[in-house]
Amino acid sequence: MFKRDGLWWVSITFRGRRIRRSTETSNMELAKAIEGRLRTQLITGEYFDRCEGEGKTFKDMAEKFMKEHAPKLSMNMQISYRTSLGNLMPYFSDFKISQITPKMISSYKAKRYGDVARPATINRELSMLSKAFNLAKEWEWTRENPVSRVCKDKENNERDRWLSGDEEKRLLENSPQWLKGIILFALHTGLRRDELLLLTWDRVDLFRKIIIIQESKNGKPRTIPLTQTALDILTERSKVINLKSGLVFPNSKGEMITRNVLAVAFGKAKEKTGIEDFRFHDLRHCFGSRLAQRGVDIYTIAKLLGHKDIRMTQRYSHHSPESLRRGIEVLENSGHDLVTVGENRNV
Repeated sequence: MFKRDGLWWVSITFRGRRIRRSTETSNMELAKAIEGRLRTQLITGEYFDRCEGEGKTFKDMAEKFMKEHAPKLSMNMQISYRTSLGNLMPYFSDFKISQITPKMISSYKAKRYGDVARPATINRELSMLSKAFNLAKEWEWTRENPVSRVCKDKENNERDRWLSGDEEKRLLENSPQWLKGIILFALHTGLRRDELLLLTWDRVDLFRKIIIIQESKNGKPRTIPLTQTALDILTERSKVINLKSGLVFPNSKGEMITRNVLAVAFGKAKEKTGIEDFRFHDLRHCFGSRLAQRGVDIYTIAKLLGHKDIRMTQRYSHHSPESLRRGIEVLENSGHDLVTVGENRNV
């Protein structure tokens, strides 16, 4: 037996199969009695004829998952799980977990594609579902994970979209003041949406003019130097710091601005402006693209964006026709007389 989170767990190997389960008690004597009963059930075959999760619904599994597993994860991951669950719950909520099959999960995928969800979004939702089923196996609520028999789709989320100078100006003019600051800060730092919404003052160094993102997507902290625009935004916001949350961009109550609130406000600003096919995440794309257009090398861009694999940075390196023209004009200034070179080749 071993203890986990204050409760005794039993670990038994029977006929080559390892069985782990919680005794749901912190009392050692009671836990030993439960272990003894389990061993008896294994010998008589009674244990394998039943499943403790019989009758448990997807909602039961999701609630236990979010209560016991999610709090151990980073805040970014918790937010991601809650978002995924918001899409999974309406579809699976009332089904018993024993009723959820690979075919049903494939039907869910088809529905999500009908909702115009991206492959990466659907894959994240299936990853959470798979993790929940794996934990349900540990809880002995189920004997198999149906998600393991459903293929994930190839992700191809590259986009060639950034704001023109005129679009940026119109977007900012049609945004409320709180959103304007967030948009500008995203354009000048390349932060992911959740990194921005969860940014706290202890990650800001106004004296050194940097911010440090501890929980970047690849698991490593990264330092981002601040432009004068970004520094001005932080300096202004530092005049009214919410001591309770410590958030740099809180709502009027000092709490985190939710993804939904941000999405609705950003959508309204786009609608007023007439900007189409542009998402909040594309502000990050603008950051990388503009750096590339101004001649910043790909490795520096990768570090600023927090990319572990340099290949991920290629999608942020699209060049405008003007920057391509400047690049090709280097040949004009190289000092070679191309006509003379051609003539010499024929000699």
